[in-house]
Amino acid sequence: MLELLDVAKTVGGDEHIHATNLAFERGTLNVLLGPTLSGKTSLMRLMAGLDRPTSGSIHFDGVDVTGMPVQKRNVAMVYQQFINYPAFTVYENIASPMRIAGKDAATIDREVRKAAELLRLSPYLDRTPLNLSGGQQQRTALARALVKNASLVLMDEPLANLDYKLREELRAELPRIFAQSGAIFVYATTEPSEALLLGGNTATLSQGRITQFGPTIEVYRTPLDLTTAKTFADPPLNFIDVVKTGSTFQRQGEAVFAVPAHLGSMADGPVTVAFHPHHLGLQGQTAGAARLKARTQLSEITGSESFVYLDYESTRWVMLAHGIHDIDPDTDIEIYLDTRHLMAFDTDGRAIASGAKA
Repeated sequence: MLELLDVAKTVGGDEHIHATNLAFERGTLNVLLGPTLSGKTSLMRLMAGLDRPTSGSIHFDGVDVTGMPVQKRNVAMVYQQFINYPAFTVYENIASPMRIAGKDAATIDREVRKAAELLRLSPYLDRTPLNLSGGQQQRTALARALVKNASLVLMDEPLANLDYKLREELRAELPRIFAQSGAIFVYATTEPSEALLLGGNTATLSQGRITQFGPTIEVYRTPLDLTTAKTFADPPLNFIDVVKTGSTFQRQGEAVFAVPAHLGSMADGPVTVAFHPHHLGLQGQTAGAARLKARTQLSEITGSESFVYLDYESTRWVMLAHGIHDIDPDTDIEIYLDTRHLMAFDTDGRAIASGAKA
């Protein structure tokens, strides 16, 4: 188990990482999700031993490793850029950490071929990295990390520089690869969709703070606060400030829509209601969907889906509608909100009630 106990990092008077407590079990995949500069890389450097925390301690399997340099830790790292030895073949790139560790030739050959098979690199073992595709180069870097037999594998946005097709291919393969290793995997990403595809556990970060940690789907569906909900949303969440009055949410004394059953027990008063773009539609597809009127600003067609940007009473919303919808700007349209999925937050940004499925 990797444990961070009140770990904090201050640089030049700026707090890059606020006091953090995390525990990662062996054999688990753990995602660090947050925007650029939220602290993901800083946190991974602390885990690796590349940096030392200003305060707090780091323990691995019960041993305090806070002051232990990275060279003495059994850690592997994979970065955005393909870090391979250009003059080495794929075979030698994968074998390099085992040669440094003094492994015998038979062990090296067995482990290289095992990793190559796992990452579908067997036909390319005699090639040099310059004769590989981007995805094959990143697979080579991953294979080298795996054969190191590290107890902790840290991946800092490893797929960010690949094209869409290659990213999707490797995203689908990574859970299979992780499942066959007993190491602790920590994977940093800015993309909520990537966290959902990978599964495992997710820690959401904002301005150097962990806002929530738990099973990925639970963090997505039941965020504890507004910051976490915003972090785990792409496209962005839609918001509306309302006042709960009895069985309705109101604005300026007029009912906007009915309070759904899962929020019925909350107290009356001001509240921020949030929902994902795919819970808005052009047709009332579910019983109880609230019918609203909005004005279009822009339509973006992505193929089988369309993003429609809306103005609802001077509040900007995004609707993700199935199909092709090329709607002219400044068009008044009816939209339908599936209120079964609403999330509610108090004036301090804390979740008021849960139970909705995002």
